[in-house]
Amino acid sequence: MRQFPAAALLLALLATAGASAQVYRWVDEDGITHLSSEKPPAGVKAERLEIPGSSKRSTAKSSASTRAGSSGSAAAPVSAAQAAERASLLGQLRTRECVIALEALERKTGGSEPTTAAELRRLQQTTELNCSQDPARRRQQEEMAAKLRVANSPACVEARNRLADMMAPGARVSREQARAQQAFVDEHCTSPIR
Repeated sequence: MRQFPAAALLLALLATAGASAQVYRWVDEDGITHLSSEKPPAGVKAERLEIPGSSKRSTAKSSASTRAGSSGSAAAPVSAAQAAERASLLGQLRTRECVIALEALERKTGGSEPTTAAELRRLQQTTELNCSQDPARRRQQEEMAAKLRVANSPACVEARNRLADMMAPGARVSREQARAQQAFVDEHCTSPIR
């Protein structure tokens, strides 16, 4: 499950290839691979990845190939709408990573779950890289993390299980009871992120 966010971020970074020329990859001391369009933290050794069509050098090679009659195709220019859509997607992925890390950090530092210093460092680094520095936006991200914490709580797991039992074939519950349980789950136990 820890590899999925890195894979999703890689796809987003590849999707923004026309808009961003630099992608950095590094592995932290816990063996976790990070990919980012921003420079890594100070003192961290990172590899700069070349994505075809994303840098002046790659574009120059493509242009030279096209002029020479090569069958290679140059990358199509990115429209403003495409760049905005890609930036929005990257923003959504960063918010998702931020909210998940904030929720896990709160759970693990609250003593409700065993953890290690390395895990706490990884979560803190994830929040530093992905959470907003804007106070209003950061407050929204923290509120989403609080909702995620509630949605993942034992009470909500029980509420969703109770709803599933009510919806099972042959269950003897009234329609009003099932609707009330569904309304409770929808209001209190739905994750703010997907």
